[in-house]
Amino acid sequence: MPPPAALAQARCPATDVSDESKLSSPDEPWFMELETLKDLYIHELKDLFSAEQQLVKALPKMAKAASNKELASGFQQHLEQTKEHAQRLQRILSSHQATTRGAKCKGMEGLLAEGAEMMEEEADEEVKDAGLIGAAQRVEHYEMAGYGTARTFAELLGDEEGAKLLQTTLEEEKQTDQKLSKLAKSAINVAAAK
Repeated sequence: MPPPAALAQARCPATDVSDESKLSSPDEPWFMELETLKDLYIHELKDLFSAEQQLVKALPKMAKAASNKELASGFQQHLEQTKEHAQRLQRILSSHQATTRGAKCKGMEGLLAEGAEMMEEEADEEVKDAGLIGAAQRVEHYEMAGYGTARTFAELLGDEEGAKLLQTTLEEEKQTDQKLSKLAKSAINVAAAK
């Protein structure tokens, strides 16, 4: 099995090319070796930023595709929260003299592609809404895993402000997931089951 750093590089390559000695190949300018926990931390922050930027573009489409007004409103509310999440990440990266510039997060790209397929499905409105909730919750769980990991790295590296900001976002992601579960159990999945 490859070492953990190699797995992280394969998932979403880091992109801080300020130290060219870390580049693996001149043909792959975004592929960077992860030599320290701080390198991995910055990599994770950039990956999360890419994920949030993709989500900012997807949420309005999800809101439009939802037939349930409460679900559509929830997607719109989460859009504003997602923009704040991206700003927090930018703030943390700036504190480490790093930019947000990076490779596109493939994990989020795949999750959003699945969500886009759900939006295109020919289905009863209630069934489609149930599918949209499932797609949204997969995104939330992916983000919770990423924010939890980055927060732990921040704590280990002594980045108290970063850890605090990441924990705030993690809590907001958990709350969004809980709201989606409540909406699914109280209305949407019940309607879809009829």
